[in-house]
Amino acid sequence: MARIWSYTGETGPEFWPNLSQEFYEAAQFPLQSPISLSYEETQLLYEEIIFHYERQRFHIKNQNDTIHFEPANKGSFIDFLNKRYYLTDIHFHMPSEHIITNEQIPLEFHLVHKNNDGGLLVCAVLFYLTEETAPLWEDENSEFLFDPSLLLPLNSGYFYYEGSLTTPPTEGPVQWIVFDQKKPISSFFIERFKTNLFPNNRPLQDKRDRTIYYKK
Repeated sequence: MARIWSYTGETGPEFWPNLSQEFYEAAQFPLQSPISLSYEETQLLYEEIIFHYERQRFHIKNQNDTIHFEPANKGSFIDFLNKRYYLTDIHFHMPSEHIITNEQIPLEFHLVHKNNDGGLLVCAVLFYLTEETAPLWEDENSEFLFDPSLLLPLNSGYFYYEGSLTTPPTEGPVQWIVFDQKKPISSFFIERFKTNLFPNNRPLQDKRDRTIYYKK
């Protein structure tokens, strides 16, 4: 069975479930991501998300139509809803996959975490491009030193909802944290990794009356 997928043509998002049995089964999860978000539809969330990120070594991998930054160890993690999730991957989508109050942003980073039970939590941070030239990493090869906390917004406000992965297999459940503060990022950073694969954003999915929370 074909397992090659893309964002256009006969292997694009609308055909992902047809490319393999695994993709089909994952697509049956009803709460797919990404979705559009607005403040009016949310319920208040009071639980805090606590970040324990550290400067560490990452490996660079070009896979699944984007660039992935994979930490060398479990040094960075978060605590949320009485569970600990370890950072396993950082990647980005252009333009943004989530839309807040009908606005699509040029860039969305996903910080993917997994707990010891295999549960997934993804933090999404939205960025706009600037002309600054300072890179975020040290060493220009397949490995680099990086502090992932540099990607986090100063404002801690975020949406929280249950969804799925946004790339095949689009399995769920995935706990989503989508920060609403947009951050600047150097266009130099993006140009270093940009390829002919963009745009690489999955279209918006049906909300299906799911509960969406907001933490101020």
